[in-house]
Order: sequence, then structure tokens, then C-alpha cells
Amino acid sequence: MLKKMLFGTYTKRTSKGIYQADFDTETGAISDVELLAEVGSPTYLALSDANVLYAVDKQDGQGGIAVYDYDGNQATLKQEVIADGASPAYVAVDEARQLLYTANYHKGTVEVYSIAADGTLTQTDAFQAEGSGPRPEQDGPHMHFANLTPDNRLVAVDLGSDKVYTFDVSEAGKLSEAAVFETEVGFGPRHIRFSNDGKAAYLLGELSSQLSVLDYDATTGRFSLRETVSTKPEDWTEHNGAAAIYLSNDGRFVYTSNRGHNSLAVFKLADDGSIAERVQLISTEGDFPRDFALSPDENFVIATNQNTDNATVYQRDAQTGLLTLQTKDIAVSEPVRLTFVK
Repeated sequence: MLKKMLFGTYTKRTSKGIYQADFDTETGAISDVELLAEVGSPTYLALSDANVLYAVDKQDGQGGIAVYDYDGNQATLKQEVIADGASPAYVAVDEARQLLYTANYHKGTVEVYSIAADGTLTQTDAFQAEGSGPRPEQDGPHMHFANLTPDNRLVAVDLGSDKVYTFDVSEAGKLSEAAVFETEVGFGPRHIRFSNDGKAAYLLGELSSQLSVLDYDATTGRFSLRETVSTKPEDWTEHNGAAAIYLSNDGRFVYTSNRGHNSLAVFKLADDGSIAERVQLISTEGDFPRDFALSPDENFVIATNQNTDNATVYQRDAQTGLLTLQTKDIAVSEPVRLTFVK
């Protein structure tokens, strides 16, 4: 069976915007990579259940969100919500409340938009983070992630100030701060994912190349630290930045990407959600891997390498979690984000 996949990219060199391709769920083959929509540096994408595609949009010193109708083959621009300054780094859809969330790295903000029946956006709220950290990259707040918790709060991750915010969200799209978790200084949190039961969260530190397991209290929205492990080899002394994190659907394995070491790290989880061990580090066969994805049936993992313009496919063993290289030379210009169409 062929499934559509979408690539968000930078447009600094050769890329023109959002690309789509066909993925064969039986063989893991990727074919017919083609331009879907021409837009400036759509580094992150989110597709709603109504098949409205929301993409980061950058043009002429302004940034924001481009809104497209997507029919599985073509994308038709409906709206651009842009303002002066940098574009967001992350986009997420709240289907239950029909809201859209963005996290803006350069502005240090989280913004909330209501989604109209036709998919268009109207801003309802914004949160401005404050603070900084000890590393050069932490000169101010740098929001890198904003998405839902299992109990439908909003969790936002600030790389700049080493903080993770939990917000209550009203039906009208208004935020109220419920809790703030502070990591070790210099951790540089980037992305967070939750266990199936919602009791554990996995926080990835870009600047520290570490993965922390947090306990989550749904009563209060508070996080507490359980343990921290490294995503890279102990003897790796060159630059590295952890990027993306995903869990297998069975809750047994965590996957993270390393930019610098240029690898995917595979962690096996214990029954209580703790890290049992890191079972694999495997090359992404390119330079500067950012996002990656498990295929819909999780028999494959696909990674993207921004600087070498290629995607890499691995076979995945569901029992061991281990990856085996299948294909490493799929041409995609400046890839950042990868998502499958439902």
C-alpha cells in the first residue's frame, strides 16, 4: 500500500518549500518526491483531521503560518498569518478544541489560534517566556515545542531558560499557567513526548545531548525528574545537538536523533517507563539529521539529513526495537520535518 508523506524543509539553498512523496508500506521504498507547495522555509508542518495543512511560513523579514487545503495530491493556499520577525519552530493542532499552537524559538513565545470551520486561523492568545541559561545558545527564551499533554493541557518547552511550562487551555483558546518545571542548567530542552498511560514524559535536551524521564502528575500538571541518560557515546567530544524524539506505539522503545554525531539512538524502556538501556546508535548516513518518523505500521523508520539533502530508511524490528539500514540516498532538498498523511 502507498501512503503519502510530507517533508518540511529550509529554503536556504535548493529547496522550494513543502514536498510530498509516496511511501510503500510493504517494501519501505520512497518514490515520486515532488514539490507540493512553494513557501519560504516551511520547517514544521501539521495536518489536521479535516485535511488542512498548517506550515511554517517565512518571507521578507516576516514569519508565521501558511494554511492550505490538502486533498492528498495538491495543496491550495487559503491564508497566510504572518507578522514582522522570525517564523515559528513548531506547529500543533488541538482537534478537540479546534485550536492551533505555535512555538517561536527566536521570539520566545507560544501563540494560540482558533480554527474556523474552513480551517482559517484567528489568534486568541500569546505567552511571552522570560529567562536565559548558561550556554551561548541560551541568551534569552527560545520556545521550541508546544503541544498537548495526555490530559489536554498544553506543554511548552523553552530551550533558552531550561524550563517546561504546563498551561490550562480554555475552550476559547486562552492560556493560564498551571506549573513550571526547571531542568538542570544548560540542559537545553527541545522536545517532549509522553508514555501511553500519561504518567511518564521523555524530555530531550538539545544542548546537553541528554534524555530525561519525568514523572507527570495529571492532577496538578507538574513534572518531576526521575532520571537522565546520554543520547551520544561517552567518548564523542565534537559538537552534537539532540533534535527529535518519538516513542513506539507499544511504549517499549524511545528513538532520538543526534545532529553532529549524525545518528539515531534507540532506548529500551522498562515496564515502569524508565530507561532500561540504550540498545543502539546507528548512523543516519548523512549530515545534520533533524526530524524523523516511524512508518504508520512502525515496520520502518525514516530519517532526514538537512545538510546532505537525503532521507534514509531503516527496517525496524518490533521485538528488539533495533534498526537495520535499508536505503540511504533518497534525494530531498534541505529536509527538516517528516510526517505521514493519515
